[in-house]
Amino acid sequence: MTAASGDDLKIAVPALATPAAQQTEAGATDALGRQIADVIATDLRGSGLFVPVGPGGLPAPDFAQVNAPGYGVWRGMGAEALVQGYVRADQGQLTIGCYLYDVTLQTELKRAGFVVAPRDWRRAAHKCADMVYSRLSGESPFFDSRIAYIAETGPKDARVKRLAIMDSDGANHRFLTNGQNLVLTPRFSPDYKSIVYVSYQGRRPRIYVYDVGTGGQRLVLDTANQIIAPRFSPDGRTLLFSMSVGGNTDIYRMPATGGTPVRLTTSPAIDVGGSFSPDGSRIVFESDRSGKQQLYVMNADGSDQRRISFGGGAYATPEWSPRGDLIAYTRIAGGFRIGVMAPSGGNERLLTDDWQDEAPTWSPNGRVIQFFRTSPGRSGRSTVWQVDLTGRNLRRIPTPVDGSDPTWGPLLP
Repeated sequence: MTAASGDDLKIAVPALATPAAQQTEAGATDALGRQIADVIATDLRGSGLFVPVGPGGLPAPDFAQVNAPGYGVWRGMGAEALVQGYVRADQGQLTIGCYLYDVTLQTELKRAGFVVAPRDWRRAAHKCADMVYSRLSGESPFFDSRIAYIAETGPKDARVKRLAIMDSDGANHRFLTNGQNLVLTPRFSPDYKSIVYVSYQGRRPRIYVYDVGTGGQRLVLDTANQIIAPRFSPDGRTLLFSMSVGGNTDIYRMPATGGTPVRLTTSPAIDVGGSFSPDGSRIVFESDRSGKQQLYVMNADGSDQRRISFGGGAYATPEWSPRGDLIAYTRIAGGFRIGVMAPSGGNERLLTDDWQDEAPTWSPNGRVIQFFRTSPGRSGRSTVWQVDLTGRNLRRIPTPVDGSDPTWGPLLP
């Protein structure tokens, strides 16, 4: 069984069973069984490949049925696949079993088990969804990952911008900075352990690296020059960023530990928005050297710069897919829309159609894109959204306050 054709495979996801209801610090195991199933179904629905049903409205299998599904019941409901499992508490930990069945062939396709602290039950749910997604689609997983973004509060002309982090579905949200200094353009390191960003103290910009595990912050670059959008290289050893020196904005690179910036572009135009290819050999960036913002590709040492976008309007905020096959960008032509194209510049497709969608960031498997959307008017609310590569599956990611400039981290270890 596979969903590679994208024909909306119907999957039943009933509540996970429990041998006996037990209390944990995250709640009773029977309640957790329903919550875990709900997260699994929501994840699969958001992928755009499946039509999950449940857990509401479905019969809840008992513990004995986890290994012996009632295929006739699920086939009668029109399900082609079945995800079920169990939740058990033992010595302060949760054991969560996850089983995937082909209802038509009446066979087990895959199973997995996860032992987690009760507070991490959502991670186990995401991992179960990842197992199902990978087995049925043949794609790499992406649900068990996190998003960093800029949390915005206050009036539009005096916004407080804080660095925040959350699960890929918006859960487990927390603020990482206190808002005393303006924070902009976060991006994860390849190993997920760090986030690089720009912070302003007064009018002076600085590049910081935030340690996700310890909460420590390390100053990497302190300069009087304007700094834009630092990014890690795929091996995590280099930072790429734009800097304005003497009124001219170019792309620079420097060691991620700090050091002297090396200039990569020398055009009198404004060159910004660099992003490495997955193998680190090339960089995509935006430049107005042709008179309007367009996308260019160059080698990692700055050589062989060539234009790849030639459509109407302007192009901005390019980001290379983790697969290397596509570049996502913001196209500005009347409105702001998210699009993708091949690294050569061909096969351009627009995925969204709203007033202002911008700043795309890729899921770890290169199939889904998150971005932020700003509504028109004086209030101008900013919200985080995601869309898959078909452009059909669009959904908003919940955040407790306004959100902009998301960055999708790699799959969690």
